[in-house]
Amino acid sequence: MLGPVILAASRSDRMRRLISAAPVTKQVVDRFIPGETVDDIVPVIAELTAKGLQLTMDVVGEDITTPEQATAARDAYLALIDHLKDLDLGERVEMSVKLSMFGQALEGGHELALANVRPVVEAAAAIGTTVTLDAEDHTTLDSMFAIHEELRKDYPQTGCVIQAYLFRTEADARRLAAAGSRVRLVKGAYKEPAEVAYQQKHEIDKAYVRVLKTLMEGDGYPMIGSHDPRLISIAQELAHRAGRKLDEYEFQMLYGIRGDEHLRLAAEGHRMRVYTAYGTDWYGYFMRRLAEKPANLQFFVRSMITKG
Repeated sequence: MLGPVILAASRSDRMRRLISAAPVTKQVVDRFIPGETVDDIVPVIAELTAKGLQLTMDVVGEDITTPEQATAARDAYLALIDHLKDLDLGERVEMSVKLSMFGQALEGGHELALANVRPVVEAAAAIGTTVTLDAEDHTTLDSMFAIHEELRKDYPQTGCVIQAYLFRTEADARRLAAAGSRVRLVKGAYKEPAEVAYQQKHEIDKAYVRVLKTLMEGDGYPMIGSHDPRLISIAQELAHRAGRKLDEYEFQMLYGIRGDEHLRLAAEGHRMRVYTAYGTDWYGYFMRRLAEKPANLQFFVRSMITKG
């Protein structure tokens, strides 16, 4: 399987330099990351929302090694919120954050990440939108869930992400499927050991359906993070069985992947939110997109051969 190999490469400085230097890389990266600055991304936001889509915005960058970098990450999100305020889009555009970007892995990282993310959540609430805490590798999750619980005391609309491939996730889903919660379910995109995570696609897919059933039958707001046509169909059926209206759950997909499906679901009346990343520190995000789906890797390799 190429996925684990690509994920290992995402942590390699040598591979980072090699891929970043390839002439075709920027062209391919632009498929998944449509800009480097807030000014770049505002027209993209306007275009997608005009098509009836909703968005969650991610300022890419996870390799934080100093408190100053964590503060800069916070400020980047606050700058984004200032621009969103002018667009007056309310809940149509929310934000997704990785707590590693706010200093979670540094000394005293739990408290530092909470201190940095709280102003972002507060500012988002002030313009009528919210923030979802992205899940990262399994060693960070207890801290993420604790920060999520703390933030929800003042900002109950704060969302979080759970990953189907982890053994712990079914229990997490039962705990989180409560009134007022917002939970995005994804398959998982980090290299995890067999002691904590399913390794085979069919096992992950079965776990995804079990967890999604729990969320749909619960009292929270499920967010289905998947591009898999079969899982999308199953999600619609589970929502129907649970008696959910179209505004009581949503689909989420990545910018640059299955764009026609984004529009199809929106046209059918579904809430369809596009996960849209931007920024200069794109390498880790880009490599996980390649690892998630063979077609993404094929697209990159084909572009390298034909354009390089």
